[in-house]
Amino acid sequence: MTDQTPHTPTDPHTPTDPHTPTDPHTPTDPHTPTDPHTPTEPDASAPRRLPVTDLSLVVLVGISGSGKSSFARRHFAPTQVISSDYCRGLISDDENDQSASADAFELLHYIVGKRLAAGRLTVVDATNVQPAARKQLVALARAHDVLPIAIVLDVPPGVCAERNRSRPDRAFGAHVIPRQHRELRRSLNGLEREGFRKVHHLRGVAEVAAAEIVLEKRWNDLRERTGPFDLVGDIHGCRAELETLLTRLGYQLTRDDQGRPVDAAHPAGRTAVFVGDLVDRGPDTPGVLRLVMGMVAAGHALCVPGNHENKLGRALSGRQVTVAHGLRESLDQLAAEPEEFRTEVRAFMRDLVSHYLLDGGDLVVCHAGLPERYHGRNSGRVRSHALYGDTTGETDEFGLPVRYPWAEEYRGKALVVYGHTPVPVASFLNNTICLDTGCVFGGSLTALRYPERELVSVPAEREWYAPVRPMISDAPGAREGRPLDLADVAGRRVVETSLAGRVSVREENAAAALEVMSRFALDPRLLAYLPPTMAPSATSRREGYLEHPEEAFFAYRADGVRQVICEEKHMGSRAVLLVARDPQALEQRFGLAGPGAVWTRTGRAFLGDQELTEALLTRVRVAAERAGLFAELATDWLLLDAELLPWSLKALELLRRQYAAVGAAARSALPEVLAALEQAAARGIDGLTELTERHRRRAVDAEAFSAAYRRYCWPTEGLNGVRLAPFQLLAAEGANLAVRPHDEHLAWLDRLVAADEEWVKEAVAVGVEPGAQQQPEPLLRATGRLLVDTEDEASIAAGIAWWEELTEAGGEGMVVKPLASLVRGAPGEGRPGGLVQPGLKVRGREYLRLIYGPDYTEHLGALRQRSLGHKRSLALREYALGLEALDRLAGGEPLWRVHEPVFAVLALESEPVDPRL
Repeated sequence: MTDQTPHTPTDPHTPTDPHTPTDPHTPTDPHTPTDPHTPTEPDASAPRRLPVTDLSLVVLVGISGSGKSSFARRHFAPTQVISSDYCRGLISDDENDQSASADAFELLHYIVGKRLAAGRLTVVDATNVQPAARKQLVALARAHDVLPIAIVLDVPPGVCAERNRSRPDRAFGAHVIPRQHRELRRSLNGLEREGFRKVHHLRGVAEVAAAEIVLEKRWNDLRERTGPFDLVGDIHGCRAELETLLTRLGYQLTRDDQGRPVDAAHPAGRTAVFVGDLVDRGPDTPGVLRLVMGMVAAGHALCVPGNHENKLGRALSGRQVTVAHGLRESLDQLAAEPEEFRTEVRAFMRDLVSHYLLDGGDLVVCHAGLPERYHGRNSGRVRSHALYGDTTGETDEFGLPVRYPWAEEYRGKALVVYGHTPVPVASFLNNTICLDTGCVFGGSLTALRYPERELVSVPAEREWYAPVRPMISDAPGAREGRPLDLADVAGRRVVETSLAGRVSVREENAAAALEVMSRFALDPRLLAYLPPTMAPSATSRREGYLEHPEEAFFAYRADGVRQVICEEKHMGSRAVLLVARDPQALEQRFGLAGPGAVWTRTGRAFLGDQELTEALLTRVRVAAERAGLFAELATDWLLLDAELLPWSLKALELLRRQYAAVGAAARSALPEVLAALEQAAARGIDGLTELTERHRRRAVDAEAFSAAYRRYCWPTEGLNGVRLAPFQLLAAEGANLAVRPHDEHLAWLDRLVAADEEWVKEAVAVGVEPGAQQQPEPLLRATGRLLVDTEDEASIAAGIAWWEELTEAGGEGMVVKPLASLVRGAPGEGRPGGLVQPGLKVRGREYLRLIYGPDYTEHLGALRQRSLGHKRSLALREYALGLEALDRLAGGEPLWRVHEPVFAVLALESEPVDPRL
């Protein structure tokens, strides 16, 4: 396999030592002219196949009338062709207005730059016969690390002049065609020297007409290879350790008649991928090469070059290099091998590809790391970075270059796997990972299983080569690099989700979320999830009801959801809990040591008292341990969605200012109003009956209002009086649990509640809890539930009766959810991605007094006109964002990737929507 990367322009930024590799295979076109004479018409009996790289800048070169625009229309999509005439027309409304040419070409270069930055094949349709015009285009290609390709339409000037005479819009002087032709002839032999990596020269009208464009994939583009892969770090001649690692990974070695390993295949069809630096320093460079070359030749492996392969390859080709950094060991070991083997090694190293795009572009493999802007690109600069990385220009105390920490600023979607700079332990950093764990220096040889993201290491048999610098890495060694950046969240955002596609966040909403997040929220490293808003059921038409369960059941039946689970809605506030098995586990995964955190729907600490928060988390941790949840889910932390009671625990001031004040005012004013009305009626004033009855109803409603909010308030002391009602296990290490069926969640949580109750019994039996001044009470509360079949009228009736029983007893109501949790239906208005609502809340009549006011039942006619469309759409978008955050968390993605959808949920909360819904 060979690499298109060397077929690229040299770059002024490419370091001269070490040298950027040049390519002995630089293509030449057999039709490149060797003389400046006007071409004659060849016999175009067969079509000319013109290879064009799928990401490149194609520059059409030809005099006016040579057919460039017709050629471009015939061979390329309209959007791929940027014409100078069209740009001139955009500027001046006249494609032939030469006075607009300067602005037109400025616009052309701008559009070309934007397309190349986006990774799009781009064709420039202009005469381009002058070196200065081509120079700017070659510079654009270099700036965006793509191949510049020239296609010359060398048509006789007489033909061009005749074509122009037939076009009234081409009425320019007779001197133009001869001048352009002279400039073209002077250019033909120098196009490759100008930087064009391919030059296709079409002579005459017939050859132009017979030409056929053939798109070629970049040789680094293996996106169709989806794995699974086993990516192996720097080996440096440690053949024995490589054999041990491959065996541990499950590969079966094949040996030659001398017992040397020459291939290794995985019975499950996995592919090994080597990140380079196979050679130098270690005891058996030929053995490593023989095995890896055999695996690559058999299709069992891929390999990218390291800087050591680059230097060894040049040395074997007879080029002058400095023999240092272990090169002498390789040269001496290879000198004992047959010349035939050394020839194979030279060819293998010459043809290695600088980096690979794999798995649809989600995986990038290179030797020294690669910023996102270089992924899939071809230039000397890209190859140099892939081989050597980038340096700050400084040297450390050992005389070695200081590497620029590109991974700390990486924000790409693709996982970048690389080596080059030894690290004591491989770890993920911003969706990158360095696998060079210093095997040759006495460390270990490490592989990454992909897509599993599992690390497998074997220790070095010994220190084979003393390192110049101790094994303390200047490469990233922690999970996160630089902190979150304002650019990660500011302005209008578009978040890609697997469930709802692209979710947009408006700039003003992002600004509001930034205010909350930066001033009031917990450390974003802990905020792995924010709960979505929940849509109410459709408005009921039943007499005296605004919400009723039958609308929720009918809605899910219409969506094809047969089994729903009704869950009791507790009289508290939404809380998310991150519970750590131990402080070190939290630090290892989230970067902050401690027992965990408890936060609200807006990311604020739920409890202002840190001691109370830790006591709460400790109780949940103990219950989870006793219930076996940590062990069963193979995790050291759990993320739970819950209700924390009583409501007054968080909203005491709100209750005092809003609810208590309303009730107190009504109880104070209405008795006097009623007394006055009754006195007036006693004096014989007519027409007061209806007014008096209305105020009596208002007095009753006011009492009901006060009774409603009082149910949500009770005194607490420490944890006594506090109740936690968990209803969903959101995530554990490596797992998004939120997509599991709800009956699984409730079964887990029932065990959690039972474990807490058992702990309380034991604590009461032995005395007061250590450090406490009171007997412990049960903290965890089970969530009542009822399964309903939406196709069964009796089951629906049972669900309605259960709701009535809950609400008549003073309960808030219930939430109706699809039993399967995540359900897709047909896409529809307000249903991004075809998602079915994850839950519909059905609130009781008395609870709704708190929402709509004491006498809301007097205004049901108006309230039934409420619009639910925006609320439903918002609920689905926030739901998709929440699951996206959990998916990214489970996938071990970096903080900024997890934080992106979490922040978007908070931003959407500031969209204008009736807060009472």
